[in-house]
Amino acid sequence: ALIGDLHAADIADLTEALPSELRDALVHALGRELDPEMLAELDDQVRDEVLEQIEPEMLATHLAELDTDDAAEVLEDLDVDERKRVLEALPPADRELVAEALSYPESSAGRLMQRDYVAVPEYWNVGQVIDWLRDSDSLPEEFYELFVVDPGHKPVGAVPLSRAMRAKRPVPVADIMSAKQKLFPVEMDQEEVAFQFEQYDLTSAAVVDMDGRLIGQITIDDVVDVIEEEHEEDLHRLGGVNAEGDLFHSAGQTARRRSSWLLVNLFTAVIASITIALFADTIEQIVALAILMPIVASMGGNAGTQTLTVAVRALATKELTSANAWRIFWKETVVGGYNGVFFAILAGALS
Repeated sequence: ALIGDLHAADIADLTEALPSELRDALVHALGRELDPEMLAELDDQVRDEVLEQIEPEMLATHLAELDTDDAAEVLEDLDVDERKRVLEALPPADRELVAEALSYPESSAGRLMQRDYVAVPEYWNVGQVIDWLRDSDSLPEEFYELFVVDPGHKPVGAVPLSRAMRAKRPVPVADIMSAKQKLFPVEMDQEEVAFQFEQYDLTSAAVVDMDGRLIGQITIDDVVDVIEEEHEEDLHRLGGVNAEGDLFHSAGQTARRRSSWLLVNLFTAVIASITIALFADTIEQIVALAILMPIVASMGGNAGTQTLTVAVRALATKELTSANAWRIFWKETVVGGYNGVFFAILAGALS
């Protein structure tokens, strides 16, 4: 009762914040009242623990209420045998759609898309479209545009809902549609999908199969999740942490995941120590050099982090490509040299 009025995302945040034993108790207490949308909002590691507490038949009941893309995202975390049991418990229509979604490569447009969309023939007029929308029982819960298709079910244009609602009933759909539209191949990587949504300010887009036929749509709410996921992945890699993050892993798992990068860091630190040892005699004669070594290490590390942060972000936004890589490389080299000389003079003057 206390969480009944909360949004699914808030329930997911609350579930993630609980210790494992209380999390299990919450899932058991909710039972059939568990909000299926919450499963799609959970962190992968936490979702694995939650799914272990739900029987396959009950899980199938919850998944039947989700969009195809969300159901596939939940199911992909299960092992093969348990996934098969859950799929068998799904209604036939849902089972076919979810199984097809799972057949596409992970992190592809096929996994991201929803199979529910609105497609109309180009020879209809606005009045026919509106009447059909009112009478149809199989519309998506949310959609932003009408996809116009030819007799082969290939997209030839799109009509934003706002434009369709302003048009008069006798107006042909072909007269108000936008012939230029972004079409995403079903196997396109989700990072490229997110980039194009951000680049071209899209709210939804059609997904086509290898023959160019319309098979689904991707909406902005799904892409926002991808953008956040990709940004988190970049930040984790920048910090030398596993791309998936390890906030909800055990201490032992976290230590093992981080040890590889720490081992690399140890190796580079040993090289730096050996380099310093080569100048041991000089350091003994000029003690001030030993005092300056922490400053050199700190400034060098910070300068490297600045360059790395800019480069990682530029790669994510496709501003850094093979066409301009050398120009950016030499620019950062000059920037590093300039700052190195400037701060060396400043540190020398202060010492």
